[in-house]
Amino acid sequence: STGHAVGGVLVAILLGPWAAMIAITVALVIQALLFGDGGITAIGANCFNMAVVLPFVGYGVYRLLGGGTVNSSRRVVAAFVAGYVGINVAAFLAGVEFGLQPHLCHTVSGQSLYCPYGLKIAVPAMAGEHLLVFGWVEAIVTALVVKYLQKHAPELIGQEVR
Repeated sequence: STGHAVGGVLVAILLGPWAAMIAITVALVIQALLFGDGGITAIGANCFNMAVVLPFVGYGVYRLLGGGTVNSSRRVVAAFVAGYVGINVAAFLAGVEFGLQPHLCHTVSGQSLYCPYGLKIAVPAMAGEHLLVFGWVEAIVTALVVKYLQKHAPELIGQEVR
């Protein structure tokens, strides 16, 4: 398994979830084509998890907790929680996708073609590292950038939660 901070919730906070979906998709395609990161065969799953689920879930949490307030500390907390929740939901779904592969894609003899581990191994592997490490990184970075932008470029954040 792998994990990393994505910045998807931050992009969704700044641009809205629809624009974030496009921006993250472009970044993932560039990473796959130029650097081999994630690979071409996984681009659909990567885009679904990181460019659709992550920004929309995170943005929804941010809106729910931010509640249209201009209270800067409440927005920072909302960004923190949204970053943590968004990346963990995306990681959980990636674990489910990995875990389903042995059941869906296998040889006639039953040997898995892609991911050899079922749900009992894949979901804890993906979710665990994100719950313990990468989710906190995503949350802290998202909150700190929102806090910084509120002080130095408040026009980027706006007066209300979009």
